Amino acid sequence: MNRREILALLGMTAALPASVVAQQPNTTRRLGVLSVTAADDAIGQVRSTILVEALATHGWKEHGNLKVDWRSGAGDRARIARLADELIALKPDILLAVGTPSVEELRQRTTTIPIVFAVVTDPVSQGFVKNLAHPGGNITGFTDYDGPLAGKWLEMLTQVTPKVSRVVVVYNPATAPFAPLMLRTVEDAARTLHVTVEAAPVHDAASIAALASRKDCGLLILPDFFTMANRAHLLVAISEARVPAVFWSRTFVDEGGLMSYSTDSAEQIRRAASYIDRILKGAQPADLPVQNPTKFELAVNLKTARAIGATLSPSLLAIANDVIE
Repeated sequence: MNRREILALLGMTAALPASVVAQQPNTTRRLGVLSVTAADDAIGQVRSTILVEALATHGWKEHGNLKVDWRSGAGDRARIARLADELIALKPDILLAVGTPSVEELRQRTTTIPIVFAVVTDPVSQGFVKNLAHPGGNITGFTDYDGPLAGKWLEMLTQVTPKVSRVVVVYNPATAPFAPLMLRTVEDAARTLHVTVEAAPVHDAASIAALASRKDCGLLILPDFFTMANRAHLLVAISEARVPAVFWSRTFVDEGGLMSYSTDSAEQIRRAASYIDRILKGAQPADLPVQNPTKFELAVNLKTARAIGATLSPSLLAIANDVIE
């Protein structure tokens, strides 16, 4: 390179914003992403797009200075375990775990590779971190749940006419190990709301289909990637039962569910990208506090309400962020 070319290159570098220059690593870094959703699931695709865009705002470009290894578990715990083995074998610089099963499998395989999680419930009780303020290990991230949420879901079902006096709580114990925590909150709220609560674990298509016979109750679907992965079957069973149901994700309402009160998982992915950036630039997961959700959304589907012959209270509709007619 001659003197003129060197001067030209120095001039181009000087013209760049300092933040952009600082973000250019000398070598390509490697990020492994393990999600519990299926690769072709609309939610997983949206989250992947959001992650790539968010990382780009921090100067990390896929196929440029960042190699991303994508793995999707499709709600299958055994598959998630196999994919965790694959990612660890690739020796990534950092891992993103989306969903509780992803964190569980990755943490069993490494105590040195940094792990950032998103859409995870109660990481302290599950042993992922020592506490929220000071995680203390190689894991940190963003939760999708705070204590009052489960009680809020139950309260929403009591604002449906005809009156709901029995609520069946649906989840898969294998993919929702945090369910007992939420059940305790639901049971505490039930005593105040004068509602009877019954747990209804599901684990396959047959147990989901059996919900169609539950015609004397309301249904409360706990945060669980098994129910998300099998939401089409779940929504069919609930439709056949013609009973009110409340869900943990807006996606269910968009696809025909009655109502949901949920955190903004897209925002969690964006925030996770900021932690990935900080760790790739030298920060330690142990020093980055776990953060609880800050944005919530209430969505209701009036078309579904009419189909099952239910009426939602005016007070509930008044605070809804989105009403599907």
